[in-house]
Amino acid sequence: MIIEVHDVHKAFGETKALAGVDLEVAEGTVLGLLGPNGAGKTTIVRVLATLLVPDQGSATVAGLDVVRDAARVRELIGLAGQFAAVDETLTGRENLEMVGRLYQLGKAEARRRADDALARLSLTDAADRSVRTYSGGMRRRLDLGASLVGRPRVLILDEPTTGLDPRTRIDLWDFIRDLVADGTTLLLTTQYLEEADRLADRIVVIDHGSIIAAGTADELKDRLGSDVLDVQVADGAQLDRAAELVTPLGSERPQLDREARRVTMGITGGAATLVQTVRLFDDAGVAISDLGVRRPSLDDVFLTLTGHAATEDQPDAAASGRGRAARRSS
Repeated sequence: MIIEVHDVHKAFGETKALAGVDLEVAEGTVLGLLGPNGAGKTTIVRVLATLLVPDQGSATVAGLDVVRDAARVRELIGLAGQFAAVDETLTGRENLEMVGRLYQLGKAEARRRADDALARLSLTDAADRSVRTYSGGMRRRLDLGASLVGRPRVLILDEPTTGLDPRTRIDLWDFIRDLVADGTTLLLTTQYLEEADRLADRIVVIDHGSIIAAGTADELKDRLGSDVLDVQVADGAQLDRAAELVTPLGSERPQLDREARRVTMGITGGAATLVQTVRLFDDAGVAISDLGVRRPSLDDVFLTLTGHAATEDQPDAAASGRGRAARRSS
């Protein structure tokens, strides 16, 4: 395993950010790290990026301890935080060449790697423009390029596509797949469950500083049963009553979305459950606006495991803003 985390704890005052986390990532694979706000995802990233010392436990990258061998670990990793950390006064090429020189590369090699990163991220045409003229998506791609100049064996991406338009997000997904195909190991934290579903070989769900589930996307979905019952009631005041009615039809506790007036629950009865649901609601006088049975998604898994939908983490200035400084200090 190229990344190994064993029984890592970290507290900030009375707040336990991590409460005994264990992780393993095989080389050349993608691990998706999911969790609600404050779950501990960014804290794990900061530990692996040598920005934070754990209170207890150990973490290694390629066999190197992130505390004792911090400088050597930084030579192996690339880090892109939640916001693009680029210098607007420089051109795209100058930004990447500067990172190369901070890696102590010669001028010619820094230029060569900068050109390679620009080409791979479709930024060659804008390479000599000031970054202040770049769009948000271009800045994000340039930020990723900066994390690649050092040719990292392990790339850590903390919410890499937050705020990007759908087209740019899909382009970055394609780029990430190419990196992994070339042998790069990727640790990805994301608020987009579709992103984890498409990219991750394995997914770990963290909540309140602890791992609560792990497996492939299909394995996690299978935990909910073969299908998901999805019911929307006409009157939100009857949502709790609707949950009571469907509870006997499934093996999991129903999940409620009060804003959407919706109840979802894993079932095994397939389409036959629809008939039962209609009869139960009709007898109870609960009006249905929408009703269906579908395959479970990662959203359903996340909702069942954590009790609420995935939401965006609050930006962590130390992880996002200083992450590049740590990378460049190697």
